[in-house]
Amino acid sequence: MIFTETPLRGAFVIEPEPLQDARGLFARTWCRREFEARGLETRIAQCSTSFNKTKGTLRGMHLQPPPFAETKIVRCTQGSMYDAIIDLRPDSPTFTRHFAVVLTAENRKMLYVPIGFAHGFQTLEDDTEVFYPISAFDSPDHSRGVRWDDPTFDTRWPDGVRTIVHRDRTYPDLRPAIATAP
Repeated sequence: MIFTETPLRGAFVIEPEPLQDARGLFARTWCRREFEARGLETRIAQCSTSFNKTKGTLRGMHLQPPPFAETKIVRCTQGSMYDAIIDLRPDSPTFTRHFAVVLTAENRKMLYVPIGFAHGFQTLEDDTEVFYPISAFDSPDHSRGVRWDDPTFDTRWPDGVRTIVHRDRTYPDLRPAIATAP
């Protein structure tokens, strides 16, 4: 696997290195040793999948605060998506900066989202499916978020938002979200 650190310290784009032959390809998408060698989280508490019927579906920007904080490894298994993260670590030199990458079933890239980041994505095709191992168990009572279009982050979403649930549409801007975090 090829690990490329993003401009946001601790977040990585991970590319499998496929071995191809007449049958197709084989590629590793997880290796505890390779993650440990880079000081990355290796614990997986659960895996989730998200199926999105329509192009333009936006989910995010989600996070869980400590002690429920989680690391995610996000991969698009069908279709394509614009995957975005925002550094919400107050002591980080990149606090409030975002990074985004296009993940597709064809490019097989993954995004490693460390603790302290909000995460969200927008689908670029109908019938897009996302798979992600997560380091902590989901705690719905501790789910938090920041508004997907908060001007603080200047995230440039690629498509006019077509489908977004009320909760994601009405998350607060950054400052009120931090003030209400436990």
